[in-house]
Amino acid sequence: MEITLKEAQQMVDQWIGQHGVRYFNELTNLALLVEEVGETARIIARQYGEQSSKPGEEQAGLADEFADVLFVLICLANQTGIDLTEAFTRNLEKKTGRDAARHFNNPKLSRQP
Repeated sequence: MEITLKEAQQMVDQWIGQHGVRYFNELTNLALLVEEVGETARIIARQYGEQSSKPGEEQAGLADEFADVLFVLICLANQTGIDLTEAFTRNLEKKTGRDAARHFNNPKLSRQP
């Protein structure tokens, strides 16, 4: 099932109304976002980086952690009145104009490994 950003924002809003009572305040959601990003970083450090897991440490799924990050980010967007589709489109246009040739001219980003 494919979901647009607009649909995701609506789904989260409906979920909050049905199951979450209300949105946590923005500062609480920011703290939750940082927590979820930290959990994502832990998995990446162990699966793709050089850090090893602690004995008995359970590994959550990376996809689930990405979804947790996205959920909290959508909560923050909803409660601050941000249309993520519009914001993402504008941001990509900004990056395209600013970085049109920048990365191609970076010798550290050679296309050949």
